[in-house]
Amino acid sequence: MSQSNANLSSAAEASGIPIVDFAKWNSNASAEQKREIATQLTEACKTVGFVYIVNHTVSPRRLAEAFAWAKKLFDLKREEKMLAPHPNGPAVHRGYSWPGLEKVSNLMGDENDADAAKKARQVSDVKESYEIGSENNRDQPNVWLPENVLPGFREFTTEFYWECHEAAKVILRAMAIGIGLSDEDYFLESHSGHNNQLRLLHYPPIPAADLESESMARMPAHSDWGSITLVFQDDCGGLQVENPHQTGDFIAAPPLQNAIIMNVGDLMQRWSNDSLKSTLHRVGLPPLQDRFTGDERMTRARYSIPYFVSPEGQSIVECLPSCTDENHPVKHKAIVWDDYRLMRASMHYEDKPKENEATA
Repeated sequence: MSQSNANLSSAAEASGIPIVDFAKWNSNASAEQKREIATQLTEACKTVGFVYIVNHTVSPRRLAEAFAWAKKLFDLKREEKMLAPHPNGPAVHRGYSWPGLEKVSNLMGDENDADAAKKARQVSDVKESYEIGSENNRDQPNVWLPENVLPGFREFTTEFYWECHEAAKVILRAMAIGIGLSDEDYFLESHSGHNNQLRLLHYPPIPAADLESESMARMPAHSDWGSITLVFQDDCGGLQVENPHQTGDFIAAPPLQNAIIMNVGDLMQRWSNDSLKSTLHRVGLPPLQDRFTGDERMTRARYSIPYFVSPEGQSIVECLPSCTDENHPVKHKAIVWDDYRLMRASMHYEDKPKENEATA
């Protein structure tokens, strides 16, 4: 291990975010071995809501290829990326989102939040992204670049999408065991993979002072809407997680080479009756000074690849029987995933984005 990677590993271990090793979770694993890993996973999800997962099923080689494709994508000219624009409005979350198009928040979508969302847009999120889903999802059709613009991109990302789903299936099985379900495949019945979302993210260099003064943002604090999220990070840093012991205080979640950093989404919190935590998180300044250059302290470009895992659109999400009893009454009413997704998305994307926001 290089000195740089050793430092990153030490930083991850010191962050307070647990590290769970899935090496023994395989076709030969005993029920006891699975239960041990599942318990470690859910204990992390009960306390922090975030966990590093090592020895998962996505190979280091494929991760390196994915980050290489992300860099090729975002290195394209603006007019080339705009050949696959994110559709107007919040309904379809696919294709290329230019800096300033999406405004991330934790607003829930009621009438009072609409005014707050407009105010939040006064501070732009300086990031760009590209969203990819299942080719068989008719409600969320993919928006692709022409093949000649980036040959091979579509083929790689559709394959990588399903490789991530295989990793997610293992984690969902462990989650089921960890919260006391008798059937480890319980969540797989509603998680076919066709409603997931692969996101390639690029945070361009920006003067540190712009983030420190809050005149611009990278990604403000929010919870994730779905079941679970798998995140792959480059070595830049900047991901921060709310301190489980102090509301409003955020701790660094440093990169750990080739690891998944997994977090609980809002739906899993509801299924578990709040025993698993959908934790607020954000992206800010890199924690290490060598990530800055020049008198303006320009941040280094950051790349990350989140994979959002969600059930079928009409899935009803309600407290599981194993997560409630006389001492733990049901805390949330049942919701339909599609309804909840659209409510949250309406706070992130405007129906008619401003043309002058389409700048790289």
